[in-house]
Amino acid sequence: MSAPAVSAASTSGTTVPATGEVAEVAGAGDPGDLGEGRVVRIRFAKRGRVRFISHRDVARAFERALRVAGLPVAVTRGFTPHPRIGFGLALAVGHESDAEYLDVGLDRAVEPSSVVEDLAAVLPDGLTPEAAVDLAPGAPALQEAVTSVEYLMVTGVGAEVAAGGVAALLAAGEVEVARSRKGRRSVEDVRPLVRHLSVVGHGEGWSELHAEVATRPRGLRPSELLEALGAVPGPAAGVEFYEGRVLRTRQWMERGGARLEPLEADPRPRAPEVHAS
Repeated sequence: MSAPAVSAASTSGTTVPATGEVAEVAGAGDPGDLGEGRVVRIRFAKRGRVRFISHRDVARAFERALRVAGLPVAVTRGFTPHPRIGFGLALAVGHESDAEYLDVGLDRAVEPSSVVEDLAAVLPDGLTPEAAVDLAPGAPALQEAVTSVEYLMVTGVGAEVAAGGVAALLAAGEVEVARSRKGRRSVEDVRPLVRHLSVVGHGEGWSELHAEVATRPRGLRPSELLEALGAVPGPAAGVEFYEGRVLRTRQWMERGGARLEPLEADPRPRAPEVHAS
């Protein structure tokens, strides 16, 4: 059975799950080191066929787009200079997203809305810049500051069984899942990482889940969360929650107890307006 596409179910006011995979891309780093001029944070979507290209290929596409658009991107010093671009949490190949981010160091100030317009004209179909802001000096890097992410996930399990699995997982004190990172396999308790999980849509033989997971101390991949649902004693024990379409809908940062979208978390303060007396 082919999995249905992720619906447009509303996720406002809800929390999110994260992959926790960190980008290993040239130039990724502390926005405070991204240039002597300004740093612009850009939110973009990754939809459609481009979901099958890797995080590194997305980085290359943006590097090329910035160059073609003629934007004044700062470059590193040394023998192999490269654009000062910082990427956030990697998105798994095959997943879509409405909430991807990158930080770009510029040699001079450029209006963020102009950056969005210029990139939209040259990026490939499916990579869509949506908004941008100037970052405050010394703002923490995306990889360090994102604390949780949201997903919508379609799985080939009926709503009744899925709801039973969700209830059992949320009620469990511990949920152990085998995880693999950089070739090392271990069994870990992933229950503390699940902040929210619910069934938000269903049809014959499938259901759609909305989840929030923390990215610290380590992230939780959607596939690992689905595996956890079948690992908990209860009505879904032993059931295979295979991964269908996955959409990342939100990423969040925390400031003073408040949860903020990355464009809201560390904006550069606006210079006070001067009025003639």
